[in-house]
Amino acid sequence: MLVAGVILLVILFTQKRLKLLQDKIIGIVLLYALLHLGLLSGNLEANLAGLAIDLRYVFYFSLVYLAIKLDPRAKGYLIKTAIIGALVVGSFAILQVFFLPADILKYIGYGNATIAPYLTIDLNESYIRINSTLRGPNPLGALAVVGLALLTAFLLKSKKSSIKKNLKLIILLGFGGLIALWHSYSRSAFLALAVAIFIVGVIAINNPRILIESLKKHKNILLSSLALVLITLVLVFSDQQFVSNVIWHENPNESNSLNSNEGHVSSLAEGWQLFADQPFGAGVGSTGSASLFTDKAIIIENQYLFIAHEVGWLGLGIFVWLFVVVLLKLWQNKSNWLSAGLFASGVGLSIIGLLLPVWVDDTVAIVWWGLVAVAISTKAKASIINL
Repeated sequence: MLVAGVILLVILFTQKRLKLLQDKIIGIVLLYALLHLGLLSGNLEANLAGLAIDLRYVFYFSLVYLAIKLDPRAKGYLIKTAIIGALVVGSFAILQVFFLPADILKYIGYGNATIAPYLTIDLNESYIRINSTLRGPNPLGALAVVGLALLTAFLLKSKKSSIKKNLKLIILLGFGGLIALWHSYSRSAFLALAVAIFIVGVIAINNPRILIESLKKHKNILLSSLALVLITLVLVFSDQQFVSNVIWHENPNESNSLNSNEGHVSSLAEGWQLFADQPFGAGVGSTGSASLFTDKAIIIENQYLFIAHEVGWLGLGIFVWLFVVVLLKLWQNKSNWLSAGLFASGVGLSIIGLLLPVWVDDTVAIVWWGLVAVAISTKAKASIINL
């Protein structure tokens, strides 16, 4: 990305397009980055790791945003690249669940010294949480939320001919996304998807005629999906052991088992205390994996408290400003399926951020922010962006 950034600056200079850097969104990103640079401490390794974790996704967003301003034709290539990535993640998730051994990832470098090849719910081997190609089940669940929200938006806002043309691809993406989400056993992702689907529905209802036409065109798919959801809910909630383990993360057969709920509560309590005590933050690299290079490692399971601990209340305010601005731009172009799906999934991811540092995972952050740059960099009619 650094190399791409240098190349982009050269292109902007040679083409006399440096005025693009005066864009309001780019200005907010630059302000956020400058604040980080101003809060660097004396620990080089922690600083570099912290800068990478905190800024890589907004930097990538800026690169894509400016690149498309220079050449709008790049939109189609970036969307197709995201679809290919989703197919890889979803297909490997299917293989992990139905065909491959749980620890298959250990053969390509996953392990205790790097990233666990799989996790379980509170050390209960009956409930294995897959990674697919990501660093863990929670990021996998978050990424599935983005994909499924976009797929729902496409189904509700696209022409019947376009859906029929891409039906096999839609089925594969949908099945892979649902398998990835379900077997991530990420409760925050389940909640985020419910919110995202609701928002997509509200956006569609904003134009009742489009919603009614979509329901008529896809009534068989809709009825089949509703039946599948109802059957799944009945089966899930009739299994008390499943509800206890997966929903509540409490194993009734092991009273002394590790309980992740207590870990979440403890982390949030510590994060809130640090938030109140350090309005100017503790500096870049003071939180998360970057803090492992320091004398005091701190893990905060909340994206907003994470940012505040790194760059203080001011840094959190700038980030929220940037996030709200991009969401508003997506909302303004909600007639387009890409913008509608990204807006809905963005709200869902912001909910996950209350329970996990969702933007710390590079895959989730770069995919969402990169696609947002695709959606808001130039205005597009709903028919322009298709699968």
